[in-house]
Amino acid sequence: MDETEPEPSSEPRTRSRWRRWGLRLAAVTCVGWLVMVALHHVLSARTYLWGPIDLLPPIVWAAVPVALLPVAWLARPMRWRLVGAALLALVLGVGYSGINFATVFYTPPPAPADAIKVVTWNTEYWDQDRRNDGEQRTTTAEFYDYLRKMDADVYLLHEYANVDDSLVDIFAQAYEIDQTAQLEAAFPGYTIVREGRNVTLTRLPVVGHAWLDSTPYLPDDLKPVPPALVDRPLFYTSQALRTDIQVNGQVVSFYNSHIFQPPVRILLLRSDDDRNMFEIDRFNFEIRQASYQAIAADLEKNQNRAVMAGDLNTSPSMNLLDMVPDRLVDQTKALSSLYPVTWPVGDKPRLWRIDWLFTTPDVTVHSYDLAMPQGLSDHKAQQFVISAH
Repeated sequence: MDETEPEPSSEPRTRSRWRRWGLRLAAVTCVGWLVMVALHHVLSARTYLWGPIDLLPPIVWAAVPVALLPVAWLARPMRWRLVGAALLALVLGVGYSGINFATVFYTPPPAPADAIKVVTWNTEYWDQDRRNDGEQRTTTAEFYDYLRKMDADVYLLHEYANVDDSLVDIFAQAYEIDQTAQLEAAFPGYTIVREGRNVTLTRLPVVGHAWLDSTPYLPDDLKPVPPALVDRPLFYTSQALRTDIQVNGQVVSFYNSHIFQPPVRILLLRSDDDRNMFEIDRFNFEIRQASYQAIAADLEKNQNRAVMAGDLNTSPSMNLLDMVPDRLVDQTKALSSLYPVTWPVGDKPRLWRIDWLFTTPDVTVHSYDLAMPQGLSDHKAQQFVISAH
């Protein structure tokens, strides 16, 4: 009887093929992420085309390489090379992650009796409720009660305006309001300083104030005020209000800073009727850079102690933070959270920290906390205690 040899099994070949594809996928993922981190170092804050990557939640820059380590470990023929790629990506990316390692080792000094309390907050268009599909669920009285209960010596508030999202021209949407009477009633004895959409309130002596002009730092084609804003030009030209206030016998310059939002339209693939998404993102990119330059230029010639605080619309993973003058110190270490986040408050995951506090070294921060906005805004309020001896 003829005996036929058994056909070789296809299982080893199939396993070998899947193993090769797995190795390729591991290599592409680990090396690809390392390339992404390297490109981020080079391109963030240098081109608006990198805007979609700038918008990643900061924690991603630490979480992804950590997640890739076991993947690299399982890729035996390339194990150590891929582990090295993941570790290098972690080293290069952890500074973008927003993890507040310093809080583990730092304790703010106790506050002296004459320390002052400061609050800075993006109100999300003042007392207008924009989180409930146009339904006004909060009241003006609740808005002012919230502010009063914080009992601050200085308030740095943003978006003193209301907005009509139905208007096609985005520049026309935010319009001026006048709540001087309500402010005076809610804060008797306070000085009210308003320029554009920023308001500074204080019960301490005000030495002077000025709005900072961003337009000299814009490209020529963006310098003219848009027609929709000719009756309220500071909505366009100024993103920071400097108020010089007497604190502990010293003059401290408070920079009430609210920077335009980062480029998002390319990510959303959304244009307006009058401008395409590339034009919109270029504008946001340029005016953000100009705003930081205006603050830096003013600080360079200002010898006072200084506090720069507010909604900078800039996360820890954006190189735009490098434009904060070296003279200022980031006070994140005074926060107790290992991963502080300030936005968005609501039903979406809170993954970003875009509100900041910087001071000159001669201003001491004794406490620094983030307060929930009680349904009045999509930003947490920053509250901190400082002294200037």
